Amino acid sequence: MKLTNLRGILQYVPRFREKTFVLSIDAAVVMDEIFPSLLQDIAVLRSLNIRVVLVHGAAAQIKTLSQELGLTPSDLEGTGVTDGATLKLALTASNRLTHEILEGLSANDLRAVSTNAVIAHPLGILQGVDHLFTGKVERVDTEMLQALLGQGFIPIIPPLGFDGEGRTYRVNSDNVAVAVADALKAVKLMLVGTQDGILWQGQRISDILAGALATQLATKRADFHPDCVSKALHAAQACQLGIPRVHVINGLVNEALLAEVFSNDGIGTLVYANEYTQIRPAMRKDIRNILLLIKSSVESEELVKRTRASVEKQLGDYYVYELDRNIVGCVALHLYPEEHAGELACLFVSREQENQGIGKKLLQFVENRARELGVKTLFALSTQAFTYFQSKGGFSEGAPELLPALRREKYEQSGRYSKVLFKRLAPTSNGATPPTPTSSAG
Repeated sequence: MKLTNLRGILQYVPRFREKTFVLSIDAAVVMDEIFPSLLQDIAVLRSLNIRVVLVHGAAAQIKTLSQELGLTPSDLEGTGVTDGATLKLALTASNRLTHEILEGLSANDLRAVSTNAVIAHPLGILQGVDHLFTGKVERVDTEMLQALLGQGFIPIIPPLGFDGEGRTYRVNSDNVAVAVADALKAVKLMLVGTQDGILWQGQRISDILAGALATQLATKRADFHPDCVSKALHAAQACQLGIPRVHVINGLVNEALLAEVFSNDGIGTLVYANEYTQIRPAMRKDIRNILLLIKSSVESEELVKRTRASVEKQLGDYYVYELDRNIVGCVALHLYPEEHAGELACLFVSREQENQGIGKKLLQFVENRARELGVKTLFALSTQAFTYFQSKGGFSEGAPELLPALRREKYEQSGRYSKVLFKRLAPTSNGATPPTPTSSAG
């Protein structure tokens, strides 16, 4: 994402203004030289009146400290047994990292406060093993955090919990972040680690429904990258608690936070609580986005050039595929009612969303829509994607002479010599052919 594209960023501002984002940042990211860049991204969020809460981990810092002191910690992640020596390492590591974050935020003219907002109790004895100083979040002091956010502060929350008797417990930072996001009813939880999202079978998952992710974790956990399992588990849990969007990103990538929040496609993994895609009729306000979406394909001569005026004239023929209220695909259905024919045209999906099944959904949508409108023969013209129509849509190549007369005339004038593909549409389920439309849409 080019940060100079201010218009691209501003379209999101009304949706996020005065909303709360919770960021869980791994210690390895805080300790990396790129961390000041991430703090600048956070400064951008604050400048747009987005409320930010930072939760940080400590594992990498504990590992470094233990090596310096010649110690062997009982646990690094805050999920296993935390003995007394490891708790001391965790306290030292957390204090150092909190100071690092406060120092960096000050350099960006941001006000921040380290808090004891997490109230915890001992995790206890699990399967016969006493987890000692490992804790579990009991509740979050929401009143404190809301007061700080209301005054423009960024609360900093270490991976520690405190009970009412002055005892401290080690808590997994992602677990803390989920609890805080739930308590504050955050609109986004950002899990910032060192992998490019959630990796499954060596590939990044760009977006996934929380329920599907939970199923994959239950049945095929071994297929996930080991460093992604905790993030995946907490992302699914957060959505089940009602947090609508959880993003898993690589904090070691420059501008990753802004690219994930302020672009249609993002660069990490989006886990969402409910279905967030839809195919709908295009509206006048969508024309610019449609033209921008297909621009690269027009330049490569995969799609025929369309002007704003031409799209506007036939706007009723166009449909768009929205992903989280951003247009990532489009298609058109041009009707030729006298011949009971329809043309599937302008089928395109953004490069970032390829191989996600979106093209097939758009193709199937147009086919179903064509049946509803009484189309008996659906056709498509293509110079480069004809094998896609044949393999995915069941189209067969035919002669240009079989095109409706008006469309055949345009075909001959274009000089593109596209392959012409046809598909005979079966009647509706009751065996009858739908009534023929009396006029063309759009």
